Amino acid sequence: MSPARAVQLPSSGVDEPTWASAHERLVTSLRDLIRIRSINPPDPPGGELEAARYLADALGEAGVPAAVHESVPGRGSVTARLRGDGTGGEPLLLLSHLDVVPAPPDRWTHDPFGAEVEEGWIYGRGAVDMKDLVAMELEVVRLLAAEARAAGRDPASDPIPGLTRDVLFASTADEETGGFAGAAWLAMEHPETLRAAAAINEAGAVAVYAGGRRLYPIQVAEKGITAYRLTFHGTWGHGSMPRADNAAILVAEAIARLSVPLPARLTTVTSAFLEGAIAATDGDVARLLRAVATGGERASTAALARVCLPIYARALDAMLRDTISPNVVHAGVKFNVIPGEATLEIDVRRLPGSDEREMEGRIRELLGPELAAVTDVELVIASEPLVADYADPAGLYPVLADVVRGHDPDGTPLPVMAPFGTDAKHLLDLGVPVFGFSPLRQPPEETYLERWHGVDERVSVAGLRWGLPVLYDAVRRFCG
Repeated sequence: MSPARAVQLPSSGVDEPTWASAHERLVTSLRDLIRIRSINPPDPPGGELEAARYLADALGEAGVPAAVHESVPGRGSVTARLRGDGTGGEPLLLLSHLDVVPAPPDRWTHDPFGAEVEEGWIYGRGAVDMKDLVAMELEVVRLLAAEARAAGRDPASDPIPGLTRDVLFASTADEETGGFAGAAWLAMEHPETLRAAAAINEAGAVAVYAGGRRLYPIQVAEKGITAYRLTFHGTWGHGSMPRADNAAILVAEAIARLSVPLPARLTTVTSAFLEGAIAATDGDVARLLRAVATGGERASTAALARVCLPIYARALDAMLRDTISPNVVHAGVKFNVIPGEATLEIDVRRLPGSDEREMEGRIRELLGPELAAVTDVELVIASEPLVADYADPAGLYPVLADVVRGHDPDGTPLPVMAPFGTDAKHLLDLGVPVFGFSPLRQPPEETYLERWHGVDERVSVAGLRWGLPVLYDAVRRFCG
C-alpha cells in the first residue's frame, strides 16, 4: 500500500492476511454464483431463488441474519442489515441483482456457467453483469461483520465499530426483464429493506483508457427506457403478384426511417463528464472531446473510435441523444402469401428532459404521414430518466470520487449517465439516489461494456483485487 493510501483510507487499517483471505473468498463466491443458472427469463426455474439462498447462507455464516423474499415461486431476492450507532443519518444501501441474461454457448470459448479461470480471468455469464458486484458487496459485509466480532460485538444486533449509519444489503431478482418481481416488489412490499440516504449499484468506476489516461466514470444518471410495438396494416395477397402495401415492405421502410440518428442534446451530466475528460486528457483525445462538447458530435465520436476503444465512442454517442433501436420484427405466414400485417418492436432510450408523449409524436413524424396512417403505435413499457444529486458535498458521490483518487492518484473519477437502465428506477418513489459503482481496474484493451450480454463475459481477478478495498473504503467513509 502506498503511503498516501495508508494515511487516507480505512482499508489501510486492515492487515494483508485479512485482505488475502477476503480476496480468496471473493473469487470463490463469484465463481459459485456464476455456476448458479439464475437466467431471466427463468430457464430452468428457481435459479434466482437458489442464488438468494446461497447469499443468505453466506451472510448467516458471517453472523448476519438475512431474509429471502420469494415474490413469486422461484423468483428470490435477499436482504440484510448491519447496524451503525445511529448518529450518521439514514442507511447506505448496497444494491445488486441476481439474474442474468441467457448465454447460448455456441460461440463462447468457455462454459458460460462453468466459472472457469484462465490467465487471470474469470469467465461466465454474470461476471460483470453483475455478479462481480454481488460478490464484492457480500465480502464488504463479511469484513464489517468480522470486525464487529473481533471487537466482541454481535453483528446480528450490535453496531459495527466505526459505523454511524446502517448498511443495507439487497440483491434482487428480475432486473433483466424490468425488476417487477425483484426491486419493484421489495419497494412496494418491504420498503424498509431499500429506503436509504443513497445506494451503490452496478456499472460505474470501471477504468476507461483514453489517450493513455485512466478515467473512472461513476454513474449518476441513466436514460429512461421506453418500448413501443408498431403494427403495420397492409393488404393480404398472393405472392405471385407483388404490391407496395405488403406489410413486410412497410416495416422495412419504417426501420430505415427510424434508424436515422436523432439530434444531439448535451445534458448537464454529459457536459460535466466531457469537461472533466477534456481536462484529464490532451492531444487528439482532448481535441475530439472538445469538438463533441461544442456541437461537432457525429464526426468527432466517429473519430474518437480511432483513438480509444470503439465501444466507448458508441457509448458516448448514445449519451448525446435520444436513441431508437428497431430490434424485433414479425411478418408473414408463408413464402407465397403477401403479409397484410407486420409488427416492429423498438427500444427507445430517452435523455433526462425527454417526454414520452413527445417521443411518440417524434416516432410518428419520422414515419411520415402516409406510413403513420397505416401504423398503430402501442406503448409497451416506460420508465423515466434518472439523475442523482452528485453536487451535494455531503452526498455519496464526493466520497466515491475521493476513494477512487485515493486508490489511483493518476486516475480521474467523472460523473456519467448510463445509456441503459437499472433497478435504480424502482427506488425513485422511495427518494433514494442511486450511484453506479462497481470499481474495477482492468487492462486498457479490455472491452468491458461489450462483455455485457455478450460472448465470453469475463472479469479479471486483479481487477477484483483492486476493487474490493475501494468499495470497502466507500462504505466506511460514507457510513463512518
